[in-house]
Formats: sequence, structure tokens, C-alpha cells
Amino acid sequence: MSSDEVQQPALGAVALNGIGKAYRLYDKKWGRAAEWLGAKDQHHLHWVLRDISLQVSPGEAIGIIGENGAGKSTLLKLITGVSRPSAGHIALGGQVSALLELGIGFNDMFTGRQNALDMLRLTGASDADAPALIEDIQAFADLGEYFEFPVRTYSSGMQCRLAFATATAVRPDVLIVDEALAVGDVFFQQRCFDRIQGFRESGTTLLFVSHSVSAVYALCDRAVLLRDGGIVADGEPRTVIDLYNAQVVAKTSGQGLTVIAETQPAAAVSEDGTEEPTTPNKAGTAGTSELTPGSYLEGSVCLASVRVSQFGTAASAVIADKPMEVCAKFSFTTTLADVHAGMQVRDARGDVIYRSHTHGLGHPLGDVCTADRLEVCFQFEARLLPGDYTLTIGMGAGGKPGGSLESSLLRHQDIASFSVIRSPDDDFWDGRVNLQPKVTHRREAAEVPPE
Repeated sequence: MSSDEVQQPALGAVALNGIGKAYRLYDKKWGRAAEWLGAKDQHHLHWVLRDISLQVSPGEAIGIIGENGAGKSTLLKLITGVSRPSAGHIALGGQVSALLELGIGFNDMFTGRQNALDMLRLTGASDADAPALIEDIQAFADLGEYFEFPVRTYSSGMQCRLAFATATAVRPDVLIVDEALAVGDVFFQQRCFDRIQGFRESGTTLLFVSHSVSAVYALCDRAVLLRDGGIVADGEPRTVIDLYNAQVVAKTSGQGLTVIAETQPAAAVSEDGTEEPTTPNKAGTAGTSELTPGSYLEGSVCLASVRVSQFGTAASAVIADKPMEVCAKFSFTTTLADVHAGMQVRDARGDVIYRSHTHGLGHPLGDVCTADRLEVCFQFEARLLPGDYTLTIGMGAGGKPGGSLESSLLRHQDIASFSVIRSPDDDFWDGRVNLQPKVTHRREAAEVPPE
């Protein structure tokens, strides 16, 4: 072990160096017993994780994403010490609190209070601090009289409440959460997010596994994508999540999609049908710009231009709650049946504000032939909060019942952008979308007692 490996990291830091995890798989039923008796190796190694190196700074929040079987939960179990790595070294700085599988470590025969007290003792809480911590756990979990009932009588949601409340009763230096927030009602989830945000503001490091994109956006400032037991992307959540989504589409589509992993220039199609490189241009005017990570291409269709306009004029900034238009031009290199164009609007963080396509909107585009050019325009009112937004344009084919498409052909992620500004004569509102409510009221005058 090198001197770097034995050096104790700072509070809240996590250092993974060359981590690997392998399991022995035996081809024969009695292979393990034969090895015990001195026979030659009867197994082969199946590597779930291989050569994982990751440095997490104190106070960072990292979302770990990937398909089922990518190794996310295994990695967290190695970090928490539930399982030992087959290779590499892990160094943690400070107290670690983990919320992995629901109810892990609970005794079904003990009450919620007894389990909470046992878990506190395992984390090193003193007997003097225990009463106040138990009171906090009871209040946060909000189990009512069930706090005094055996855990075997709990639903999965109640176990989640108790587990999260216990794991976060004392602010840890490193908090590890594996999909636990997916269980429970919306009010409890909001309380969990508020507590995690409070920990983050106080300097806690967060390692978070979730299939909820919005949760990763809300809690994390960095994301790591695992695939086949290795790290394939490490960066800002928006870019890593886009790449992950594109890889899932490419894997399931069967269309031979080329996924864009790194930003590269896009090619525009000129009026004579030839392709030519374009310079980056993310204003709302005509012309494509860059292919960003998470985009994909199939080859049968090319996006020629995207135009954002309001009041008939190309615009990089639009007035809120007024009509606007997004037009996309496509060029086709082969004959396709039942094509459909799609549009997606995202906010500055990357959350999807709106997404649909012509099939879902009940507007068929029909079939296209080689060298056809097609322009599709979406008109809508900009009922959006003032801020910056990006547009993603896509093309698919084969409308299916329920609004889905048979195949994806193209997606240009964040190909254009626009800003929304508030009109001084409009109603004031806040949130994600303008619902434009109609307000009514009724007042009943108080009866005046007779003199």
C-alpha cells in the first residue's frame, strides 16, 4: 500500500483508487466443496466493478446513475463497508451514514424505538445524547403509535421513514443514499430533500443513487455514469444524464443510432441539399449549432435549421405569456414512413418543462422520400417563468397507440436557446408554468347584534 493510500483524507472526502469487485462463479454444483478439499480452481471470476477511481471533495454532492446491473449499489456497499473490494483501496474522511436497502440492520421483532436506539449506538452516539436524538427521530419519522410497534408490522414506506430519520438524526460527514427516497409520500420526500439540503449547506458530502432525474438535478452538482462496471462519464449532471438517456435509447431502439459523447460541430444542410459545417450559434435565430452530449443520429435524416421567433421576427428573447413559434427544417436521405418531429424545452438546470411530438399532438406528417425537405413549426404561448431555456429537436417514425413512437431517428440536444422576459403589464406569478387561474371570492358580512 502506497503512502498516498494510507493518508487520512479530510473530513467529508472520499477517495476510490482502482476499486474492483469480483464474485466467484462455479460451473459445477460441487465446485466450491471440491476446492475446499484441495482440487484445482473450479470457478471463474465475474467482475461487477473494475478499475473505479473517484475523488470526491468535502461538501460535494455526486449522483451515481446507470442502468440496472451497472454496479451502482455494489459500489455504495463497498464504500460503506458492507462488502469488501476485490482490488483497490477506499479512504473515507469522517463519519459516514448510509441509507441503502430498506430496513437493512433492523430487527423485525424490535419496536421502531428499540431499532432506532440500537442504530444510534452503532454510530457511536452517547447515552447522554440518545434521548434527544430519539425524540428527533420520532418526530421526523412521524409514525405515531407505530413507533412503539414491532418493525415487522411496518409497510415499506414506514420502514423508509424510520431508516431515513435514524440515519440522519446526526449530521454525518458523508451521507450515502441508494434509491431510498423513492418510497414514501410526497410530503415525506420533501422533508427528506429539505434535510439533505440542510446537511449540504453545513458541509456534508452526498453520494446519491437514484433513477429520478429531477432528484439528481435538485441535489447534486456532479454526476457519474456507470456502465458494465466502469465509469464512462463524470461531469455536470445535465451532460451526464443526457448521455445516459441517449445510450438507453440507442440500446433499445435497434436502429443503429450513433450517440454523441463529446461536443462536436453540427452539419447544416444548404438550400441545394449538401451538408456544410456550421459555427456554434445557440441564439434563437436560424441555423444549427453544436452536437452536444446526449444527441444521437441515425443517418436517414438531418436537421437543417432551427428558428425561434415571436411576432414574426427571429428572437433570442421572447416576452412571457405571448405567442411564439419554433420551426425546424429537416432533410431526408432515404424514404421513411410515418415520420414525426418532436420538441423539448428545458430550463437552465436541465429539467424538462415540456416535451411532445407531432404524433402525440395528433398531427401526422405522412411519409417522406429521398431528398425531401420538411419544415415543422410549433406555435404556443410562452407561459414560462422569466429565465433561460434550451430547445431539443428530434425526429422519429411510426406512431403507436398511446402516443409513443416505434423508432427514434435523430435528437439534437439543446440545439438552440432562448430567454423569457416578463412584460411589465402582465400578472405577477412564480413557479414553473403559468396556470392563469381565474379568481373568484365571496364575502359574508358579519351579523350585527341588535341593540
